[in-house]
Formats: sequence, structure tokens, C-alpha cells
Amino acid sequence: MSLLKTIFTWWNGATTGIYFTTWRRGRFVGQDELGNRYYEARDDRDSYDKGRKRRWVIYKGYADASKVTPDWHGWLRYTFDEPPTSTPLLRRAWEKDHLPNLTGTIYARRPQGAISRGGDRQRATGDYEAWTPE
Repeated sequence: MSLLKTIFTWWNGATTGIYFTTWRRGRFVGQDELGNRYYEARDDRDSYDKGRKRRWVIYKGYADASKVTPDWHGWLRYTFDEPPTSTPLLRRAWEKDHLPNLTGTIYARRPQGAISRGGDRQRATGDYEAWTPE
């Protein structure tokens, strides 16, 4: 079943065509802490802007753009010329670790009163009056 997934589905990871194109046209640049692998084209033959080599990521597991860390995102979008493997992004003490979008997972934030937590919440206070048609 895994071979069929790589042939026909892109959301479960890279397809066979992407692996072939990467092998033929790409150069491995690095890997982030989430296991995503980053590549750059060997030349600018299929580039959108001449003089710039194409850059891409092959996600580990489910394809989700929020899984790209900020340093690699900057490299993918040409904000940084050098990849984080050669010049790491300066990390401040107050910065939190990168987390992908957790919406729809069991790790999603569920505040008090959310339907997924039972929907019980405190009654509204203050000067709120519900509208009723007359």
C-alpha cells in the first residue's frame, strides 16, 4: 500500500514523480529538526526568475506548510541567501520553539466553553442583554 500512496497521493508525503525530479534536478541542502528535507535546483533552467535556483521542501509525513521552521522558511522564500545549515538564524532567549499548526489534532487548544470540551461555560456578565424580536 505504501508504494501506491507514493504514486497517487501527494498529501501523505512526496510522490514518485517528486522523488524522480529531486534525484534528477535537485541538490540536497539540509534537514530540519522535524525531519523535512530541503533541496535546491542544480541550475536555473526551470526557475521562475532567471539567476535564481528553485528551492523546495519534501515534508516528512503529512504535507503541511506550517511544518516549515522560520529559518528554513526564510531560505525557501529567498529572504536568506545561505541555508540554516551554513549560517543558523540567530535565536533570542524569549523566542518559543516552532510548532506546526495543531488545529484539528488532539493537541489543539480547547478553551473552557469550547464544544469539544462539553460546551459548558460561565454565563455572560455585565450589561449584555440578548436580542429578541418584538
